[in-house]
Amino acid sequence: MPRLTDTQTIILSAAAQRADNLAMPLPKGLHGAAAKKVITMMIGRGWLEEVDADLRKGEPLWRETGDSHGTTLVATDAGLLAIGVEPVVIKSMAAIRTHAAQPPAPQPPTPRAGTKQAQVIALLQRPQGASRETRESW
Repeated sequence: MPRLTDTQTIILSAAAQRADNLAMPLPKGLHGAAAKKVITMMIGRGWLEEVDADLRKGEPLWRETGDSHGTTLVATDAGLLAIGVEPVVIKSMAAIRTHAAQPPAPQPPTPRAGTKQAQVIALLQRPQGASRETRESW
């Protein structure tokens, strides 16, 4: 197992606990030149990867690219292995967290019984369907 600094261990451990293995936001107090130095080293060792940030999901930015886009940081499989975590387990846990976070599908509305709308829907759902003759009979 490679030798990691405390800061690198904290970044990778936090990423392992987040959906999609996001390494952002960085630990409090780590910013500026110190953050750049640590992140550059981790990217160079293959522990982190810079990817396009999905701003619609509200992913935190690592840096702006200048064209109204930005990048974020993701822990790689090598980064997870560096802290002794199997990437397959993390991906399974992330899938479970993502699935659990999704709200249940809304139930389709049901019309009140006895209304004209309910009668029309019932006619349309019959195997033979509805026709003009059906409409005129009620």
